[in-house]
Amino acid sequence: MNRNKMLTGTLIAGLLVTLLVFIGGCAAPEGTQGGGFDYTIIIFLVLIFAVFYFLMIRPQRRRQKEQQQMMGELKRGDKVITAGGIYGQIESISEDSVVIKVESGATMRVAKGSVALRREK
Repeated sequence: MNRNKMLTGTLIAGLLVTLLVFIGGCAAPEGTQGGGFDYTIIIFLVLIFAVFYFLMIRPQRRRQKEQQQMMGELKRGDKVITAGGIYGQIESISEDSVVIKVESGATMRVAKGSVALRREK
């Protein structure tokens, strides 16, 4: 959620900068004739935001969706790797946590969101 707020803030800041550039481009400097508006600035900024969206925001959303789907499909017996690099096998799953059994036979309760990958059996 914090990343979404950060991206939203970045987009709002970018839109404000675009608005300021648009307003600044409409006013002619003092001592000159009003020659018209140069649309290349707006086109350039739109292209920058399009590249930003397709290279950063869209792939991040896709990864988040894949992670959510993987967490929803976890079941007892799956072999997983946590975000901390701990390898284990799922013993039980609750709404917000997972109990995994590590190689030594010990069990650990970790947050469900910390499961990073599901390994092949």
